[in-house]
Amino acid sequence: MTTRQVPHPTLDERREAGKLARKRMPRSSLEGWQPADDRPDPVGLLETQNEAREPDLVPVRHGRMMVSPFTFYRGGAKIMAADLARIPRAGLDVQVCGDAHLSNFGAYASPERTLVFDLNDFDETLPGPFEYDVARLAASFVVASRDNGFEASRSAEAAATSVAAYRTAMSGFADMRNLDVWYSRLDAQEIVARATANVKKSGRKLAAAAEKNIEKARTRDSLQALSKLTEVINGHRRISSAPPVVVPARELAEAYGFAPDDLWPVLQERLRSYRSTLLHDRRRLLEQFELIDFARKVVGVGSVGTRAWIALLQGRDGEDPLFLQVKEATASVLEDHLPKSRFRQPGERVVQGQRLMQAASDIFLGWTKGVQEGRFYYWRQLRDMKASALIELFDPEAMNYYAGVCGWTLARAHARSGDPVAISAYLGSSDRFDRAMTDFAVRYADQNERDYDVFVQAIRSGRLEATEGV
Repeated sequence: MTTRQVPHPTLDERREAGKLARKRMPRSSLEGWQPADDRPDPVGLLETQNEAREPDLVPVRHGRMMVSPFTFYRGGAKIMAADLARIPRAGLDVQVCGDAHLSNFGAYASPERTLVFDLNDFDETLPGPFEYDVARLAASFVVASRDNGFEASRSAEAAATSVAAYRTAMSGFADMRNLDVWYSRLDAQEIVARATANVKKSGRKLAAAAEKNIEKARTRDSLQALSKLTEVINGHRRISSAPPVVVPARELAEAYGFAPDDLWPVLQERLRSYRSTLLHDRRRLLEQFELIDFARKVVGVGSVGTRAWIALLQGRDGEDPLFLQVKEATASVLEDHLPKSRFRQPGERVVQGQRLMQAASDIFLGWTKGVQEGRFYYWRQLRDMKASALIELFDPEAMNYYAGVCGWTLARAHARSGDPVAISAYLGSSDRFDRAMTDFAVRYADQNERDYDVFVQAIRSGRLEATEGV
């Protein structure tokens, strides 16, 4: 067995690596971005993804994406991945989220039951250029700001703020000890307090809305899900049927090639397989819960059509529920353009990437292989005090504040897996990188609108089918 040699360059060597990267790839390289002449058809890329998705849910995905250019952007990670593959990059890699738009940040409960703010979607995570995440985040602020009706200058300002916050935060992490970087986190309450202090015009209103959102999040747990998602049938607690959003497994068994009586042993075996990927103490905790029911549940925008399930487990009695979400993991959209994941199981790729990037991760985060060939899943709690920012209610000042929070958070996630010293040395102290990335973000938002128009026309022409309002 060979042991991998881990290099330990000095601080001076790490800074020099960042400065050399500037010479290879100037920080202004992203200015003036234009789509490639042989750019893939965006609708064709979506159709490729749809081939492996649930046929009855693909129209639901399209319906959610056609609501606005912003919802289209949320579902178009594969489209942007093809564009990002051709942008200039410095050669400084990190564990990237792969889909770091502003709605993939939010609050959730840490194992210590504190509400923390962090990235919360890792379906596309992979080692890659740090610029990929910064670009997707910055462009998302332009797209979302336009969706809210902001003037062009305010939309660009939000993008610039996210990039500047990333750069200045990375400079701070470059000066910190390794353990201090690792333990850094943002508490949700701290974000609310900062909003009151730093957002002049709408700070109090923003803080009040955020506080209300946080209080609501504290009630979003398995016990609340029990009242919303289940009913008692013949004396037994079961997940309620509400197609196409929620469909119990008992109603889908034959569609997946199982006799109803054969389904339960299969689900029990998958649960045992997943349980084996947990740390020993968490495995012992999960063993105290009994599997009660299983159902397909549609979630999100971009992931609609992949197989997503919920599992109802019961602890000491009927008032001690645990809901787990079981999401299908496929190859990252970045794997079309970057080296394949070192993990052959996509579910493990998602879990390991999430653990590396998040300040605190779900204690029940694990993975398993599906029953059918080529299907892989990762497991986590369905509701664990999760809360998302109410983007559609933001005014320009609130959007700008949120951009700074997301920029800091993304820098912290990258500093855990990459080299903050080298990245900071590359970014420097001026706003040169900020201006270039903001220019890219505005231009990419323009491209996203053109792609959205093509997408909507494909629906109207009958090339794609869409089900709206689901």
